Amino acid sequence: MINISKTKIEIYADGADLDDFKALKKLNYIRGYTTNPSLMRKAGVKNYKSFAQKVISIVKNKPISFEIFKDTIEEIEDQAKEISKWGKNVYVKIPVMNTKKIPNYQLIGKLNKSGVKINVTAIFTINQTKQIMKHIGNKTPIIFSIFCGRIADTGIDPVLEIKKHLKIGRKFKNIKFLWASVREPFNIVQAERANCHIITVPNDILKKTKNFNKNLNLFSQETVQMFFNDAKKSNYKI
Repeated sequence: MINISKTKIEIYADGADLDDFKALKKLNYIRGYTTNPSLMRKAGVKNYKSFAQKVISIVKNKPISFEIFKDTIEEIEDQAKEISKWGKNVYVKIPVMNTKKIPNYQLIGKLNKSGVKINVTAIFTINQTKQIMKHIGNKTPIIFSIFCGRIADTGIDPVLEIKKHLKIGRKFKNIKFLWASVREPFNIVQAERANCHIITVPNDILKKTKNFNKNLNLFSQETVQMFFNDAKKSNYKI
């Protein structure tokens, strides 16, 4: 039996809809939140800081990650310092590299050692994790977001990959690894079985967890009924 409210893994909600944030904060198993510029654009967000401040007022003290949107070291650093001032629960999402493929390892280390909480985003390889760990300290909390869904899109088993990251990160008590780019509810089960610390889940997939523990015979009948109803509504004839 799967009890979504009693999972060991920390479930973060991923999105950019203010109504979703308001609804999800009522769920005790939602331990934090993440968003990104793509989700914000899709949701029609116009003013980044205003949106962030509204989100912070909703989620209160739970962790929330906001992403930088500059590309040079200097600009990323400036934005990271500004975003980190918005709240003690705020994590700054910094991509593992910029658009020119230049790694942000040193900057991430510098900011981490200065006390900025960071969520390193778009990590795909074990070497990226190793390089980041060479530069960070061992005190300020930092999240390593491994894009397991996109890794799986390439035909590679994301469970085996996340375990590699978890293994080499054990010596750092301030690191939490996050399973990112969730594709289906079962990813929550996979991430927990792998002993991953966090998984961030879009609301449309969170809604599907209502099917956890559902009787499969009933689910089968409902599926057949759906096909039958749709064919009938279309007035198909052979």
